[in-house]
Amino acid sequence: MTRSLGNTIADSLQCSLGYAERLLKGVPDAECARFARISEKVISSNHPAFIYGHLSLYAPRVLEQLEQVTPAISDHFQRVFSKDANCIDDPDGTIYPPMAEITNYFQVGHQTLVEALRSTSDTVFQKPNPAEGRMAELFPTLGSLHNFYCSGHLMVHLGQMSAWRRMCGLGSA
Repeated sequence: MTRSLGNTIADSLQCSLGYAERLLKGVPDAECARFARISEKVISSNHPAFIYGHLSLYAPRVLEQLEQVTPAISDHFQRVFSKDANCIDDPDGTIYPPMAEITNYFQVGHQTLVEALRSTSDTVFQKPNPAEGRMAELFPTLGSLHNFYCSGHLMVHLGQMSAWRRMCGLGSA
């Protein structure tokens, strides 16, 4: 059986998206932008709002590199979730958008990406990575870069979500 590179990447992404959905079960909306707390100790670790918001920025990036229509990203979303942003405890809910907005953006962007990956020819994935520096060294083609964004990068942050759940007493997903 032969599988295109786009289908191979999409298979992994789709599996990870199922895990991302399971990780949100039982998480109270009021805690989504809060650092985990164990007894009275606050753990400065990425929280669900930041994790899902940050990951939401990558589906449009990959879609753009595949020359597909990309969802618009607000300046606020870009600013608070960028790779250079710091995750902040938000007890008053004034820094991050509501979790329903974040997860909707995450889900719609990534489902659009799954479809786009499946319909992209292997020749597109052989194009050079447009990034410069270390990212271009590590991932010389679009295929290797997109595989990273849709699997390794995604799962690193979902691992943070799994740890956050456990610190909050929610258990595994």
